[in-house]
Amino acid sequence: MPELPDVVVYTERIAALFGGRPLRALRIANPFLLRSVGLAASAFAGKRLRATRRMGKRVVLEFEDEHFAVVHLMIAGRFHLRDPGAKPNRNLLCDFDFETQSLTLTEAGTKRRASLHLVQGEQALSAFDRGGLEPLSSSLAEFSERLQRENHTLKRSLTDPELFSGIGNAYSDEILHRAGLSPVQRSRALGAEQTAKLHEATRTVLTEWTELLRKDTGDGFPEKVTAFRPEMAVHGRYGQPCPVCGTKVQRIVHASNEVNYCPQCQTEGKLLRDRSLSRLLHADWPKTLEELEERRVALALPSQVNTKVVSVEPLPAKGSAKRAGVAPTRAEQPSTPKPRKKRS
Repeated sequence: MPELPDVVVYTERIAALFGGRPLRALRIANPFLLRSVGLAASAFAGKRLRATRRMGKRVVLEFEDEHFAVVHLMIAGRFHLRDPGAKPNRNLLCDFDFETQSLTLTEAGTKRRASLHLVQGEQALSAFDRGGLEPLSSSLAEFSERLQRENHTLKRSLTDPELFSGIGNAYSDEILHRAGLSPVQRSRALGAEQTAKLHEATRTVLTEWTELLRKDTGDGFPEKVTAFRPEMAVHGRYGQPCPVCGTKVQRIVHASNEVNYCPQCQTEGKLLRDRSLSRLLHADWPKTLEELEERRVALALPSQVNTKVVSVEPLPAKGSAKRAGVAPTRAEQPSTPKPRKKRS
């Protein structure tokens, strides 16, 4: 799912390419995309794009007369550029047609989760604000107050849109690794020093990634937005070495999501319970990486208890005339036809 750095670069490049230009048409290819009523897509025709903004993980396109197109990309939604007359992609959801190019919204896969809301007025737009604190402009005191509101795990707190704006699964992994904190540590259990480290890590990671994505995009358009990048420290790198200490990155799997972390850097060498294995191991869940490797080897090898190696000579192929010392099988015995019963 595109998060704060990705959405910032999207809004910047859309504004640079289409700012001040009139929209020829807003064409919706998939009816499930539009989640609002009242303001029709045709109402945007001829209106100029005045500005773009980020609202959480949403991209907001502001047109004249306070006409807003609010796009939530969800997991697989992406923006692309294409010529207005180009053949439509099968994943096409809608087109914002400008004079020379179209801003296209697509969504990979079969599930349609991306959404578009068309509203008018700042008051209507404010309904999409989840109230999360902007992490890049927050003070340490504001950041600390948000953490203390709920006694969640740090992973959940960072990704809660009502607590913090724009942080999702990928960058929360990177932030916690940079801060050297466990993803399951409780937010209200953090000391002042740990809170300061988390605040600094949040600002640093998001700033660094925003600058990196800006550099990669340049004067073009971010066509390859992904949550898995080789420059990341732990996210999406399960089983690979941590760039800081070399320890294998571990994960916690829950439904379709997973948490990636380094045991050495974040949990003092302890393994967090992974549901995909803890159901099998129960109370035998290993506490360290060494125990985990031993358990995996034990599960992969057959039991060697009370086993004997017996030498058995191969039997002749089925249908052979004789087998030394072996009684013929039923299939090899001559069959005797059964007498038919006479009908009375």
